[in-house]
Amino acid sequence: MRQLGRQAGSALTQTRIVPAPDDLRLELIGVPVGTDVALEVRFEAVSEGVLATGTVIAPLAGECARCLTPITSSVTAGFQELYLYPDGRHDKHDKHDKREKHDRYTKHDEQEEQDAEELHYLDGDLLDLEPVFRDAVVLALPMSPLCREDCPGLCIECGVPLADAGPGHRHEAAADPRWAALQQFGNTEDDNHQDRRAGAINLQEG
Repeated sequence: MRQLGRQAGSALTQTRIVPAPDDLRLELIGVPVGTDVALEVRFEAVSEGVLATGTVIAPLAGECARCLTPITSSVTAGFQELYLYPDGRHDKHDKHDKREKHDRYTKHDEQEEQDAEELHYLDGDLLDLEPVFRDAVVLALPMSPLCREDCPGLCIECGVPLADAGPGHRHEAAADPRWAALQQFGNTEDDNHQDRRAGAINLQEG
């Protein structure tokens, strides 16, 4: 950030094509590792540090949540993060020494410590955009990606994608196995009835 300086209000915009890091994905879709990701970031000097506002455009590859067909698309994500100057940064050990003078931690102290760990700081003239960039992209990924909005999914009988099978795709209704015993019982009753009827006919003939 040497080019930007510390004068509040000064700004600098940079555009980069960067390779996608790993683990930019959810279960069904993600950014392929090493693919080109377009990154545009505006850096603005403020009194506390540098405000980074960026836009990411990344390619996606995955599979449809309904029919499992491979799909490709892209995602656009935005982020904004303040990177503080290290001048007023308190050392964690100094904080710990001060707290040891107290009998015990309070919830307020614990919340302050947690908030402090979530802050981002400049490292000299450098700042680390990757954690903010990574969070922005992953949060923008679709939880249930679809090959198309009206994807009908898979046939529950044979697993064929219904979009490819056509409107005439049908299966004969299969008998519920839970009724198999009753069906056999019905067949036995029919057989016994036929046997009794045959016996009555024979007696009449005799």
